[in-house]
Amino acid sequence: MILVFGVAGLIWWGGRLLGLERSLRAALLGVLFCAVLAIQLTLPDGAPLREATGGSASLWLLLAGGGVLVALYSAVLRRLRARAAPTQSDSDEAGHDAPAFSDAELNRYARHIVLREVGGLGQKRLKDARVLVIGAGGLGAPALQYLAAAGVGTIGVVDDDTVENANLQRQVIHRDRDIGLPKVFSAQAAMEAQNPFVTVRPYRRRLTEDVAAELFADYDLILDGTDNFATRYLANRTAVAQQKPLISGALSQWEGQISVFDPTRGGPCYQCIFPEAPAEGLAPSCAEAGVIGPLPGVLGTMMAVEAVKQITGAGEVLRSQMLIYDGLYGETRRIALKARAECPICGPDNGTPAPTGEN
Repeated sequence: MILVFGVAGLIWWGGRLLGLERSLRAALLGVLFCAVLAIQLTLPDGAPLREATGGSASLWLLLAGGGVLVALYSAVLRRLRARAAPTQSDSDEAGHDAPAFSDAELNRYARHIVLREVGGLGQKRLKDARVLVIGAGGLGAPALQYLAAAGVGTIGVVDDDTVENANLQRQVIHRDRDIGLPKVFSAQAAMEAQNPFVTVRPYRRRLTEDVAAELFADYDLILDGTDNFATRYLANRTAVAQQKPLISGALSQWEGQISVFDPTRGGPCYQCIFPEAPAEGLAPSCAEAGVIGPLPGVLGTMMAVEAVKQITGAGEVLRSQMLIYDGLYGETRRIALKARAECPICGPDNGTPAPTGEN
């Protein structure tokens, strides 16, 4: 075998010194392999030449199989790298060259990059994106997990609560050992363990009027997974004022709903659809009414899908539509939503920019 490897090395490295092309050197190695295989298959056991070239065809076939796998893997990486490489127009749009993907990232996001609707450009947009998630509870937990797994470059999470035992039936980003920890830090640890290529910014506090505008300014897209109307209305006002899309979800018992509120691009805002908070007792919390454990996972994951589509430009987001999911009967339905001209938040008398029609 040493003889064969010596000849192979001479062909590859010697040929390189002589200026032979890579394809020609690879072809010569193929001829050498075929010759060795022929020796192993035709000469009898114990023949000196057969023993000098390994003594068994099985070993060479195994080596060949390993070489083919390595070559295929390298080819896939080259293809993904080519699809993920920034073009001149991408660089011009961003004002600078987009960050390169490492081999580990290309391998991790390969299933995204081969999707026609995402590709390398879409994955680069995900890496460049900055998404703020309000709430690390039932809806926020799966949304945060999938945003991190998808490769969203910067993820902020706002929550002032701590992990409780009763949360673990549905808030799957947290673990039993996290009981007593602030949810933002528990979620941060889980996301960074899932994907070390993302940056997580935890904000252990409630979203309040005095910080909302400054906080939203650092992000491109807002996800609202809160369970109270005061925070929802505040998130809506701030997102509209800064012309940023707001993906909002809500749930109770067996049913949930999700929509993308983006009046700058032709849709209504949250307050167009819900002008006032319901009277006390009409919209009980999960603690009061109960909720089936997997339901927040379904709706929170849908929110992550809408975020990925919004960032990459794939498909059609749920703007001007509300998707309602009934887990008890396995039904979904969509209803059309319209902006209200008299809306105090996004109506024409409130300085809201005209719709652009962009995705």
